[in-house]
Amino acid sequence: MRVLDHARIAELPSPYFGKVRDCYDLVPDADHPLGRRILISSDRISAFDRILAAIPFKGQVLTQIARWWFDRTADICPNHVLAYPDPNAVIGQRLNILPVEIVVRGYLAGSTSTSILTQYKTGQRAMYGHVLPDGLRDNDALPQTLITPTSKAFDGDHDAPLTASEITAQGLLTVPQWDQVSAIALALFARGQKLALERGLILVDTKYEFGTDIAGNILIADEMHTPDSSRYWIASGYEAALANGSRPPSFDKDVIRSWVVARCDPYIDPIPEIPAQMISTTSQVYIDAYEAITNEVFLPDLTGSTPLDRLRTNLSPYFTR
Repeated sequence: MRVLDHARIAELPSPYFGKVRDCYDLVPDADHPLGRRILISSDRISAFDRILAAIPFKGQVLTQIARWWFDRTADICPNHVLAYPDPNAVIGQRLNILPVEIVVRGYLAGSTSTSILTQYKTGQRAMYGHVLPDGLRDNDALPQTLITPTSKAFDGDHDAPLTASEITAQGLLTVPQWDQVSAIALALFARGQKLALERGLILVDTKYEFGTDIAGNILIADEMHTPDSSRYWIASGYEAALANGSRPPSFDKDVIRSWVVARCDPYIDPIPEIPAQMISTTSQVYIDAYEAITNEVFLPDLTGSTPLDRLRTNLSPYFTR
């Protein structure tokens, strides 16, 4: 199978290797005083703070879905993208990343400790500076779209819930920055929900990362509205799932997470070897998500003897040694 399990290229400068992305920082120049960053989406899939497997074409799918959304939201907010030298890679402006993760939610959903559904089911109604009414069911539409910001975790820390007043009081963002970021996030989410619904999908929630350029302008960084940063439900199955209390059909990596959880405690035990059929199934979930979101046929890039060879060729103009 053609997989990009890593993109470690010795000729590229200043590497940073994350769970899923392999990145390189280019030297600043007159046009890019903060520098540029090469962001390569590998085919690695992570969950439970661990790498589970490499999923064919996952990196290409995520890069191209984000590209599709960036192209359709540039009128709302500029983004960090400068070029796409490879199906798995983006050249982006380096930004001063704002220290708040902006999570926007349209439904009472989620499973993590910071999700509003998890907190709601423990009896909490006041969260993130909002007060939710009693009587909401799992996966109900919220009375209004909410921003539920969290601190950005570094060095093994965990995201922590924040309110708008805490963000400005702690100096994480100025009041004008918070006002601008929150307005942009709500506009992006509204655009995302509209375009998703036209394709038979519900954009349930998402997270945005913002940064500032050398002039202090706010730009979108990282990715946008991908299955790894967002939750999508299939609209045709939503009402039936809501009525019977089940989870709405969706496009996400739960297919492989559920397989792992059924066989071990993934936070403690070794991860069992994931069979080829499960890897193939997960790959198809990502491809299906691409085709549903973009309404375009996914065309895997099969140039080069391997994806890494193709990347090396396409990124060779950026080699420094």
